[in-house]
Amino acid sequence: MDSNEVYVIGRDSAPQYLRLEAGEARTLTLVIPPGVSERYVMEVDLVGPGASLDLAGLYLCPADERLDLRLLVRHTAGGCLSRQLFKGLVGGTARASFDGLVYVAQDAQKTQAYQENHTILLSDTARVESRPQLEIYADDVQCSHGATTGYLNPDELFYLRSRGIPEAEARRLQMVAFLAPVLRRLPEPLTEEIYGCLS
Repeated sequence: MDSNEVYVIGRDSAPQYLRLEAGEARTLTLVIPPGVSERYVMEVDLVGPGASLDLAGLYLCPADERLDLRLLVRHTAGGCLSRQLFKGLVGGTARASFDGLVYVAQDAQKTQAYQENHTILLSDTARVESRPQLEIYADDVQCSHGATTGYLNPDELFYLRSRGIPEAEARRLQMVAFLAPVLRRLPEPLTEEIYGCLS
């Protein structure tokens, strides 16, 4: 199965464990909408050569949500690929944490694994903790991980305002652009719902 599976946390029964056999491909997108306070854990085992995982997600915590995302991806067979991209907007007094671990076993040569978590803070009282991690025991691999946390770019905001765009709409455009790599994976009705949550 390689079609994109979309799950809205708090509404859908999202998988908590996946086992990918030889040549199996899974593409999943997770959406955490406003108002969801939850601890969500997902574990994925890539156990057969050539298995691949494409996992992305976005989280919107504009008020006082408490969100805890924990992801564990284990590569135990060679020649597998995993990609993770998570993007979030956190405001108000919300707290969000991202714990991601990619484990590569000694026999999992030719592994490719990439993990990214990027968050924008929408208030001075919002808090984010991001801990992407790699645990690698194989020699012949291509692996990377990274995380960023920041605020909406004031220069971009100034540019948009100078073109006559009201501040609220300019901020919304910035948020849409930030989330775009994940938004484009969603069906149109859900994308429109997310647009409606951005203000």
